[in-house]
Amino acid sequence: MNRFLRFGAYALHPLLMPLLGVILYFVFTPRYVDFDLLRAKVFVVAIITILIPIIIFFLLKNLGVINSIHLETTKERKIPLMIQCILLLLIIKLVFDPYDNPELYYFFVGILFSAIAALLMIILKVKVSLHQIGIAGVTMFLIVLSIHFKINVLIWISLFFFLNGWVASSRLHTQSHNYLEIIFGFFIGLIPQIVMVNFWL
Repeated sequence: MNRFLRFGAYALHPLLMPLLGVILYFVFTPRYVDFDLLRAKVFVVAIITILIPIIIFFLLKNLGVINSIHLETTKERKIPLMIQCILLLLIIKLVFDPYDNPELYYFFVGILFSAIAALLMIILKVKVSLHQIGIAGVTMFLIVLSIHFKINVLIWISLFFFLNGWVASSRLHTQSHNYLEIIFGFFIGLIPQIVMVNFWL
């Protein structure tokens, strides 16, 4: 059980969540999407949201700005979150168009607002769970996609609620966060996606 709970933090790392949302969209959308375009979009998102942050992490670690990948203190989280906001803006401006891909465009706008909210909380010395923000945001996005496209993905939604519980249990088990930080993380991930629905649903 200990290994299972610890594994949840790595399998559902917040860096993976934007890419997961994009993959879920392309899996469930009934619209025709050119395979080469799909592959290019996924590839670009993976580079910007996973590869670049990993490179920046090693750079910041070598500079002594952060000590570990866990970002245990609010001070360590500030610069990575600022950089994450910039990278999300890059995706919003260059990768997804609000007219061609409104679902994904506003999905990333929602992620950006979640990142800004997490950054504001850090400025207030509150260390919210980034893991919970990520999985909660993707869960809400999946729910809205099912409503938007009128498709039954109840099994998938149930799975993602299980994943939310897995992440929360993992962060509590490793004492990375307390209950309040988990709850804050859940709503910071959830609410921006709900708000963005008004612009594309």
